[in-house]
Amino acid sequence: FFAVRSLFFAACAEANPTIGGTGGTGTGGTGATAPASAAGCAAANQDALVASGVLTVGTDNPAYPPWFSGGEADAHSERKIDDPYTGEGYEAATAYAVAEAMGFSQDQVEWVVAPFNQTYKPGDKDYDFAIEQISYSDKRDEAVDFTESYYDVQQALVAVNGSPIAGATSIGELAGYTIAAPIGTTSYDYIVENIPDATAGSYTTLSDTVAALNAGQVDAIVVDSPTAFYLADPFVQEVMDGVVVGLFPAGGEQEFFGLTFESGNPLVDCANLALEEIKADGTLDAIHQEWLVEKTNVGEAPEFTT
Repeated sequence: FFAVRSLFFAACAEANPTIGGTGGTGTGGTGATAPASAAGCAAANQDALVASGVLTVGTDNPAYPPWFSGGEADAHSERKIDDPYTGEGYEAATAYAVAEAMGFSQDQVEWVVAPFNQTYKPGDKDYDFAIEQISYSDKRDEAVDFTESYYDVQQALVAVNGSPIAGATSIGELAGYTIAAPIGTTSYDYIVENIPDATAGSYTTLSDTVAALNAGQVDAIVVDSPTAFYLADPFVQEVMDGVVVGLFPAGGEQEFFGLTFESGNPLVDCANLALEEIKADGTLDAIHQEWLVEKTNVGEAPEFTT
């Protein structure tokens, strides 16, 4: 599965049109024409930064593997589980790669806590962009500006090994079960819209959702596939005796994660240029291979039939 998914990045820059902002060479919110490189664009739009000379990045707390990984317990005491300052994990590494392409050193990147359900709400932000598995939707794009894709998404079902639902091979066989996801996520929307006759359970956070599964309050949970492979990893045991039951067919338009910016922020153009550059030079593919291919202990999971 992951080997096939990695081929996405070879053509990713061409596969996804610019979402939000004004495009790689368009006019940003300040009225300045964006230069042809990410670094030049960022230099021309320094006045749009939340903090002068610093790229401020938001992500939720806790931040889970494989998106974030590692860190000393006391280095940034407000952080639970994993510290984005390590630069380890798919999203942490991607954020630093985007920052470098925009002309920022690692020391010029600051991280702030950005609760997931606030990242796609309108209003002022205390960060330049957020990165935390935020899926593009037309509704969300009305409130914030999205970049192009940095990861194409496939949803997956996680259950406890040996439970009745763990034997399901088709979406139809999920009828009658209680299947949960964090409220406000596309995982929750997927349950409601695509799993007929299942009861959709909703929780405030991913931590609460996982806890409900471990407590036997729900039969299974839906999350994006890399998170599913982490939660079910036998060496991690976030879901006790967990198993990735199956991957859901994408259906319709391809779901993808994008960086999100306050609406009208000209830096979205710079980030789009940065994504184009790290896709073209192989950096994003290397990050994908390291964090989403080589570090899984679950193996392949089947795709549900319809």
